[in-house]
Amino acid sequence: MPIIINLDIMLAKRKMSLTELSERVGLTIVNLSILKTGKAKGVRFDTLEAICKVLECKPGDIIDME
Repeated sequence: MPIIINLDIMLAKRKMSLTELSERVGLTIVNLSILKTGKAKGVRFDTLEAICKVLECKPGDIIDME
């Protein structure tokens, strides 16, 4: 079962752009875009934690399985 990344859904729910998330988390737009499109090979826990803090969500809100 493939892992699904719902970052775009959380961004829409929070009415936040990828650019704003990038600035607030301290990651490049390119790296966030790779994660958002599901092309990332992995994600560091501290990165996931930072994204969740900014989006006020839990990791399970961003990462799911099909």
